[in-house]
Formats: sequence, structure tokens, C-alpha cells
Amino acid sequence: MSVHPKSGSSPVEVPAADVLPPVAADGTPSPDVVGEGAAPDIAALLQKLETEAAELRDAWLRSRADMENIRKQAAADVARAHKYAIERFAGELVDVKDSLESSLAAENASLATLRAGVLLTLKQLSAAFDKAQIVEIEAQGRKFDPHRHQAMAMVDSDEPANTVVQVFQKGYLLADRVLRPAMVAVAKPKADAAS
Repeated sequence: MSVHPKSGSSPVEVPAADVLPPVAADGTPSPDVVGEGAAPDIAALLQKLETEAAELRDAWLRSRADMENIRKQAAADVARAHKYAIERFAGELVDVKDSLESSLAAENASLATLRAGVLLTLKQLSAAFDKAQIVEIEAQGRKFDPHRHQAMAMVDSDEPANTVVQVFQKGYLLADRVLRPAMVAVAKPKADAAS
């Protein structure tokens, strides 16, 4: 190898054994220089990385399939819950229907017997309502609540204004949700209060 001096003198020959490979500031060989033993290490590293990538892809595909199966199972569970949500309540109503049919099937039943059968059936229905958390809305004498009452009329009354004075049809709650509002008549404001 020859080295050219700064001025116009002839090149100086330096033996190849004296030339050092380039090194980084920290003393490690420069990445531009690859030794003879580095090629198998790169191949092994590439093989290792390809194996890891394949394992990660496989794990990702399995996770994706698991999530899809969970989503499908949850959708099926929700569909079953919607379809059979009233199963227990329906079972209670079947008993009520049976009682009504047996009352109607009784020939030559007296009025007192029919009344007793209807009262028994009403008790069965009330028990079914209690189990299903269906509660009657108390309206008579209460302050009008537009969320639970539906005003059908305003009438003159001695009651304070906006008080329910008559219930045309009972209302019901299912847990805390209004199943059906009570249809009511509400007291009008008094004439002297309006002026």
C-alpha cells in the first residue's frame, strides 16, 4: 500500500501488515469491516429472527381466532338471554292461565265460587308480578308525575293543583322502569290562585 505525502515527493510504501482496520471512537471495529466469521453469525441471526417472526405471527393468529370465538360466544349468549329472558315469568303466567281455564270449565258454578276462583287467580298473578319485580304505580292523591302518570283530564277539585284525583287505568313499574304509566285525572289550579 502506498501513501502520498502532502508535498510533491514520491509515494512511500507501507507494508500491509502495518495498516490497521478502521475503528469506531469506542474502540470497536467499524461496521464497514466484516470479518470472515461474521457471515455465519448473520445467517444464524436471520434464521432466529425469522423463527421469532413466525412464532409471533402464529400467536397473533391464535389470539385473533380466540377473540373471534369469544365475540361469537358472547353474541350467542346475548341472543339466548333475549330469547329466554321471560321464561320464568312465562312459567308463572301459565299457572294463572290454568286457574282461569279451570274456573271457566266449572259448570253450574255459583257466583260466589267464581268470585273465589277469580280472587285465587288474582293472588297467583300478584305473586308472579312480585317475582318479576312488577309493581303498581301509586297515583291516587299523589302529586302528578309526568314520568309515571299520563294526564287524561283536568278537573275541578278541592285537592291542591296538580294532584291526581282519579285513576282511570293503573300503571306499573318493572323494577325502576315504567312499564305502563297510570292514566289519571288531575286537579285544576283554583281560580283565585290563577289570578
